[in-house]
Amino acid sequence: MTAGTFEIAGRPVARLGFGAMRLTGLGIWGEPEDRRECVRVVRRAVELGVQFIDTADSYGPHVSEEIIREAIHPYPADVLIATKVGLTRNGPDVVDTPRGRVRLGPKAWPPVGRPEYLRAQVLLSLRRLGLDQIDLLQLHRVDPQVPLEDQVGELKALRDEGKVVAIGLSQVDVAQIERARAVVEISTVQNRFNITERDSEPVLDHCTRHGIGFIPWAPVAQGGLAAGDVVDRIAKAHDATPAQVALAWLLARSPVVLPIPGTSKVAHLEENLAAARIELTAAEVDDLSAA
Repeated sequence: MTAGTFEIAGRPVARLGFGAMRLTGLGIWGEPEDRRECVRVVRRAVELGVQFIDTADSYGPHVSEEIIREAIHPYPADVLIATKVGLTRNGPDVVDTPRGRVRLGPKAWPPVGRPEYLRAQVLLSLRRLGLDQIDLLQLHRVDPQVPLEDQVGELKALRDEGKVVAIGLSQVDVAQIERARAVVEISTVQNRFNITERDSEPVLDHCTRHGIGFIPWAPVAQGGLAAGDVVDRIAKAHDATPAQVALAWLLARSPVVLPIPGTSKVAHLEENLAAARIELTAAEVDDLSAA
């Protein structure tokens, strides 16, 4: 796997990582349909050169972290495990009803940023992952009921105690990044961003200027990527899928970008990681950016 590296927590990691949200059941809730296949996915990701694995305590909840430990603990020295705290769960975010499948979205993921809650969840994540120290701990969402400085301040306290190496944020704007940076160094920002959803472009540009890692979640629009004429043309030119082109575009967009495509199937994992070998021309990058 190519595409270069980015340094997090003092360690270089391959920029194309693996997002572990899909190692769960329907609606990111409960056990996956095939747990053994999910274990194989994580092991195969490492075999193929993935060095950055991103999860969260709320995936399952807890299931994703537990599967990662089952798959690759004790962890290879070159693999960095990132997790997130700050979201609770009140059920699956997708439910089947007599009228069809309904997505609840944020309603299923209430944020809780009270310092004592964040601390408790970090200690539990350490236990589930089998770690003495979390390489990258991210605030999953900013709780509007708690001052951001208090939330980030608790993560800093955990870092100062040696329980955390680096700190990141998720789904924030530039102003929130700067408020957090006034409290502690911010190593990464994880916002929704892909070739068709670019509301976080100002955040990405800010991260690029300041050398902050930018982790685009839903890098292929959670499987809903619409292959437009430009994407389709470039995919055919590279004998690739539209999703692979979308990932290659993210890698070309900025050297701080670390896409984390996720899946629960080995075949899909291998297809995603092949995107690191696609070398888009400058003209193709420009065409995709303008599309």
